Amino acid sequence: MLFVLVALGSLVPVVPTGALVSTAAVVAFHRTDWLSLLLVFVVGAVGAFLGDVALYWLGQRGVRSKNGSRWLAALRGRAAPEHLEQAQRKLHDHGVVVLVLSRLVPAGRIPVMLACLLGKMPLRAFVHGDVPACLAWAGAYGLIGILGGSLFDEPWKGVAVAVALTLLISGAPAGWRRVRRGRGRVAPEGG
Repeated sequence: MLFVLVALGSLVPVVPTGALVSTAAVVAFHRTDWLSLLLVFVVGAVGAFLGDVALYWLGQRGVRSKNGSRWLAALRGRAAPEHLEQAQRKLHDHGVVVLVLSRLVPAGRIPVMLACLLGKMPLRAFVHGDVPACLAWAGAYGLIGILGGSLFDEPWKGVAVAVALTLLISGAPAGWRRVRRGRGRVAPEGG
């Protein structure tokens, strides 16, 4: 089930895949078999990888298709223009290393993937960068789950902490952007 949900979440970036891996790691931590934790790591990484590769492959096909411009415009609309520009610049400067970091930064994967598509990065190069990205991602969220599981004797408490930490980490960049935008606005006089 973890594999299907993570792969689906990589294809449709609405499913909180980090929270899923963290939750599974909490449950695996409370099973005394260390092999369960390894299995969560492998299944999460492979699910994320296959979902990413499928999305990138579909993106390549979409960009080259007759209706590709419509698909690309919709995908471009999901990524903030400043993030897309920054991703293209970093991808040009640092290559596939950016893919690893984009997987770890909340909301960073889609703009970087879009930058890869616009830069016509071959699927093989994308795969080369996505393997370590998915391994690092699964490891990071697995560690959040292990941390949450180690704090409490009952798995449900660890799951609650792991999910809260994951959502906090995922929401922090968006919250920070809102705070920064709010500071830039000037309050109207007299009100």
